[in-house]
Amino acid sequence: MFIIGIDPHKGSHTATAVDAGEVVVGEVRVDADCHQRARLLAWAAAFEPRTWAIEGATGMGAMLAQQLVGAGEHVVDVPPKLSARVRLMDTGRIDKNDPNDARSAAVVALRHATLNTVTGENQDRVVLRLLADRYHQLTAQRTRTVCRLHAVLCLLIEGGTGRHLQVERATKLLAGVPIGDPITVERVATGTQFVTEIGFLDQALADTRARTTAAVVASKTSVTDIYGVGPIGAAIIVGHSGDIRRFPTAGHFARHNGTAPLEASSGPKTRHRLNPRGDRQLNHAIHTAALTQIAHDTAGRVYYLREQFDGKTPKEALRALKRRISDVVYRQLISDTRP
Repeated sequence: MFIIGIDPHKGSHTATAVDAGEVVVGEVRVDADCHQRARLLAWAAAFEPRTWAIEGATGMGAMLAQQLVGAGEHVVDVPPKLSARVRLMDTGRIDKNDPNDARSAAVVALRHATLNTVTGENQDRVVLRLLADRYHQLTAQRTRTVCRLHAVLCLLIEGGTGRHLQVERATKLLAGVPIGDPITVERVATGTQFVTEIGFLDQALADTRARTTAAVVASKTSVTDIYGVGPIGAAIIVGHSGDIRRFPTAGHFARHNGTAPLEASSGPKTRHRLNPRGDRQLNHAIHTAALTQIAHDTAGRVYYLREQFDGKTPKEALRALKRRISDVVYRQLISDTRP
């Protein structure tokens, strides 16, 4: 059995083959181009049976991973943090270079039998992930532009303006600024550009929301049955969860999305604390659903109030509700995979 570790990059990929004893038996570097798969397969023909261990198979190495899967190869995804640990603990090979990084990915695959196997891309999941990420990018960009517009308006209007600023109101405010010197002229011109940019972003957000709604309906996901999960939330959940069957239990899924608390016990005292790790986009979607349930007459609100009645603080009760919603999301996603 051979493991071929790959350290992928934008311009090239470095592959290192190791045997069961973690001994390097082959190494190659290929350019990242239309012939990358053919070159790697020709080189790897001597290593049978084999498994490909790609560092970041859902990131920089995603295209290569899908190409190898399409060729019938067995590919596993190696998290970069595990490769980094191998480099740190391996006293003989601590250098940070492409061949050693590829070897580290192969060693991780040898030592960890539970790595995620890369499968062919699911059309609905990929589309929803793209839409969810695009919506997030547009929202972040709009927030930055609005903040910059606020900064300009504070120099043009005494006391600035309110927190919520729409295109129409900003246009009226800029139109009412008396222009008497070149500095004011330039500030108004800059503010006008920001307003125009916000208008474009608002239109792009509306278009993305419409496309997301259509894609969620086409995917036939049942996560929208959960109170507080709308089209954007469903796109985040389905897109960022990937193949839900890679999580053996609801607890594994909760750890992935950050709703499972981390143990912080010391001595005889047992306690848990907030988990700041996990997929933050998934966590945000579940957080939004929890806040929506709390704000309305739902079973989630009843549970939230009961947890406080039993002695939990509002924040602790919210975390408990998020964990329960995570479990419901897991069950819904599992049911969606069944015929």
